[in-house]
Amino acid sequence: MRIATILLYCLIFVHQSVEDDENRIVSNCPQIIGRKRWGSRTAKSITYQTIPVKYVIVHHTVTPSCETKLKCSNILIGIQNYHMDEQGGEDIPYNFLVSDNDIYEGTGWHIRGGHTYNYNSNSTGIAFIGSFNEKMPTAVAIQKTKQLLKCGVESGELHPNYILLGGRQIYATESPGLELYADLQDWEHWSSTL
Repeated sequence: MRIATILLYCLIFVHQSVEDDENRIVSNCPQIIGRKRWGSRTAKSITYQTIPVKYVIVHHTVTPSCETKLKCSNILIGIQNYHMDEQGGEDIPYNFLVSDNDIYEGTGWHIRGGHTYNYNSNSTGIAFIGSFNEKMPTAVAIQKTKQLLKCGVESGELHPNYILLGGRQIYATESPGLELYADLQDWEHWSSTL
């Protein structure tokens, strides 16, 4: 009977430790506005990718910026519709999108996006909503994105030594905009080479 009691206490302790660890990870993550809350369509198909992911590629949407959930939702719906209906994509192309104040779930963690040709299978694509050639995203947007990246590492979605790139480093584009790209070069994990 004593052995059974000891085993039961051990199981409770391990379960509580796992719960505490999960809560710690979740508490370190920024709040993410889920797909249903912004009015996402159902993806045509889903392709999972092996985690941890090695690359994070930053883009901008070249749309108006947005502060409110209503305005941001309309922009995200437009991006998703364009990508799925005009470009033949499976879903919204980015894993996450960052507004002036919030982070929105695109395809989310461990699901392949369609943001960067030849890199989608081993990368997470983050798009800042707006155009950032002549201005920077808000300080809140930058802070929450860095928090998201840290969360990705802690939760095992991103490789601890992931490589951070701007879209312009991979193909001919202005993304993520001149101002944001200049700032990105001072972020942890940024690499000047692929």
